[in-house]
Amino acid sequence: MTKAAKKVAAKRKSAARKPKESTTPRPPGEPPASAYFIEETKGGEETHTLSVVVDNEPGVLARVIGLFSGRGYNIDSLTVSETEHAKHLSRITIVTTATPMVISQIKNQLARLVPVHTVTDLTVSNNRPIERELALIKVAGTGNERVEALRLADAFQATVVDASVGHFIFEVTGRSTKVEQLIAVMAPLGLVEVCRTGIAAISRRPEAG
Repeated sequence: MTKAAKKVAAKRKSAARKPKESTTPRPPGEPPASAYFIEETKGGEETHTLSVVVDNEPGVLARVIGLFSGRGYNIDSLTVSETEHAKHLSRITIVTTATPMVISQIKNQLARLVPVHTVTDLTVSNNRPIERELALIKVAGTGNERVEALRLADAFQATVVDASVGHFIFEVTGRSTKVEQLIAVMAPLGLVEVCRTGIAAISRRPEAG
């Protein structure tokens, strides 16, 4: 046998000893082997409130939302408005729920967007920031149900902003838990529809951020 033939035979034996890669398809519903899904199975998820200061220019909000949707991140609440007219700066308040590692990824990726000036995790830096939400709640009813709706609205410090002989529109401001509770007690009394602003939040510290 020539030297060339011996080399070919040795390569064939070596290839035969290597285990073949599995070609079994991933079962339906099983997540892909990515760091995101691996981390998601470790520990519990946390809800964080993020304050993002951005330039008030067209397309900025779409970029921020695109970052979340493109990577599968969830947005529980989102509010945005211009807060510094002279500098044309807007403040976006985002409430999101994810694992600690994913929260860190979200903050890092938001900070890398060009129109973003600052990203502050109010949940981490302030423990419990001041959070408020406004809701308009329409309730239709007559008789005892109408009286009970008024009584409950007063108990929740909600105000009547519009009324007729057949309905009320209540305005309530407070933490999201308070808004949820009022909506729940109004449901059996003729709840028609609800409009909510989402959460606005600010730190308790004397300085900005």
